[in-house]
Amino acid sequence: MYIIAGLGNPGKKYENTKHNMGFLTVDILAEKLGIRVSRIRHRALTGEGMCGGEKVLLVKPQTYMNLSGESVREILSFYREEPHHLIVIYDDIDIPIGTLRIRKKGSAGTHNGMRSVIYQIGSEDFPRIRIGIGKERKGDLADYVISGFSKEDRETVEEAILRAADAAVCIVEKGIEAAMGEYNSKAKTVKKAEEEKR
Repeated sequence: MYIIAGLGNPGKKYENTKHNMGFLTVDILAEKLGIRVSRIRHRALTGEGMCGGEKVLLVKPQTYMNLSGESVREILSFYREEPHHLIVIYDDIDIPIGTLRIRKKGSAGTHNGMRSVIYQIGSEDFPRIRIGIGKERKGDLADYVISGFSKEDRETVEEAILRAADAAVCIVEKGIEAAMGEYNSKAKTVKKAEEEKR
């Protein structure tokens, strides 16, 4: 089974903010796969279903971002799954808006939610999908990540979330290498390629 965890903050106040890219991607995934993410277990909203013949559990930790790892650790432990069957989706301030970065493993960078996951499960060895929300920020970092998107950025972000959901499906169905090859590209590059196809 694959556990796909999108990181974010619960509550209406944070619904469409930059720090909720993980939650928004899980919502799209749930829609694509016909899964209801509504059951509260292990301090998270969860939903089970199938993806390409594999069982998947979609997860939205309800602990607030900085404690996300506590919920993820409980879920991994309950289902007795190894970290390499965990896929974490989250926002990244260090890459440009709309860019996807998929990696097999690695550090948390500047992301507190990811730092919590790595600390709690005691491993960096799991796939992750990072969705760019930087780099043109001004002012305080904490204020920036819990703010919404400008009108001009919204379309780019919505496209990135759709691609992130597709990338998660690709990891489950074809493996991390295939997903990295197909989805590790800048938003503008993807848009240009799509325009050339028309």
